[in-house]
Order: sequence, then structure tokens, then C-alpha cells
Amino acid sequence: MPAISVILSTYNNPQWLEKALWGYRAQTFRDFEIVIADDGSGAETARCIERMRAATGLDLTHQWQPDDGFRKCRILNQAIQRSSAEYLVFSDGDCIPRDDFLETHFRLREWGRFLSAGMLRLPLALSYAISPEDIVSGRIFSIPWLRAQCEGEDQPNWAKLNRLRLGPLMSGAFNRGTTTRPTWNGANASGWKTDLIAVNGFDQRMEYGGEDCELGDRLTHIGVLPKQIRYSAYVLHLDHSRGYIRYEALRRNREIRDATIANQSRWTPHGIIASQMPLAIDPIKVTPTHLDSRVDEDPASR
Repeated sequence: MPAISVILSTYNNPQWLEKALWGYRAQTFRDFEIVIADDGSGAETARCIERMRAATGLDLTHQWQPDDGFRKCRILNQAIQRSSAEYLVFSDGDCIPRDDFLETHFRLREWGRFLSAGMLRLPLALSYAISPEDIVSGRIFSIPWLRAQCEGEDQPNWAKLNRLRLGPLMSGAFNRGTTTRPTWNGANASGWKTDLIAVNGFDQRMEYGGEDCELGDRLTHIGVLPKQIRYSAYVLHLDHSRGYIRYEALRRNREIRDATIANQSRWTPHGIIASQMPLAIDPIKVTPTHLDSRVDEDPASR
């Protein structure tokens, strides 16, 4: 059993997925698998995954469903079921993790909490220009390198990029001092599999827009509280169009989330199990083996 299962969502963007997977090849923490939650991509994505499995040696599982509109929540639930580890890290196939990304999530994990992090957005031209060597070498997280690649209106938000300079002590201080409320962020969040099962995973009625935060609301209602790590664990988000946004779906998502908050809902009947009532509402509080046996282990030794 790996220490971490990474659940990586994707849909018909193999070029970005390949860049993201090179980021996982560069991780200092090596005891992980990746379950790719594929919401109906075509054959090119499958070929990309096979090619990257051979090129990187990563443990990749391709969880696929037919394309029938935006059903990300459904495929994420399938990926949760398919995962092997006790601890799950969630991100997207258009996000490149820094080399200490998984090491940081593993080090800061805490029983009874989920971790809430964020991302730094890159302009479209730079997103295309990044090479595998740029990723594996780590220079894409160098502020001088990023400055040199962008001009004029394509310049990223430099105030946000300065977060990359923060070491562990300063990032911890910024995490404690920020006024940003921690939520479950689909591009960069993590938690215990037992907790996600306890709230029945993602609500499959929801399309794009707040579906990840709604899961976090239900986790909070069972006593699994968010922990802010937005200044500690980083991914770079590659730019792309969002043709899947539907404003009617955004309105419906908002209604579902408002009801979850108003009713203090701890379970969705539209999740992993299609049931109105869970067999056990609260997560089973059993100390995971990894929490004691590996918490002080040097991730670079794996």
C-alpha cells in the first residue's frame, strides 16, 4: 500500500496532463500512486498515460468513464474507490506540483483535519512553452526564470509569485496569519480516505463551480476541520479555456451548497453510495499506520 494516492482529474487535455505528470516524476516524496480521474477523454489521453508510464516509471491508474457532459464529481468518486492509500491528495491534470508538494502534504497531514492549499496561475503562452526539462529541473518555480519568460501583459501576479521565496518557518507564519478562509480546493487539497467515505464523497449532481467546496462543508459538519497550508504546498496552474462553464449549473450548484450549509448536512445521497442515509455518519477514528510509522521518515530516502 502506498503512503499517498494522488487523485488527478483530467478531460481531453493530454498536453497539460503530460506536464503535470512530469511534475510528479520530480517529487522528493516517492511513496505514492496516481489515480487519473478521466471524465471521458479520447484516445490521445490514454496514449499519453501509457507513454508517461513508460517514460517516468510512475504508478499510474487510468480511471475512465464515457463522455456524457461534465461529470467530474462522478469520476472523482470512482477514483476514491479505486485508490489504495489511507491518505489522498487531490489536484488537476493542468497543475504542475513543486518538487516538495507531496512531501509537504504528507508532513502536514493531521488526523481529524483536511488540508487546504492553492495555486499560482500562469499565462497561456508560458503554459505552452514549458518543457519537461523545465519541470524536472525545478526552474519553473524560480522567480527570476519566470520573470524572464514573460513580457508585458503576460506577466504573472508577482506579489503572489513572491510566495515561492517563503521557507517552512515563514510559510507557516503566513498560513496562520492569512484572512483567507480555508476550503476544500479541488486543485490542491488532501484528506483521509475514511473521512471522504464518511461523507459519501462528492455530490454527483454538481457540475463546475463550488463542487469541491461543498465536499469541504460536509467534512466540516462531521468535525473534520480545514487546515490552511496555502503558503506551503504549491502547484502552477496552466492556462486554458473553460468551455464547460454553464451559468444554470452554477446557480444550481449554489443552491445545493446553500442547502448543505443551512441543513448542516454530513452526507449526500448523490455520492459514492446512492443512499439516503449512511450506515455510519461519523468517520471511523482509527489511527492510520502511516501516521505513526512514517511521519518522521525522510521522504528523499524513498
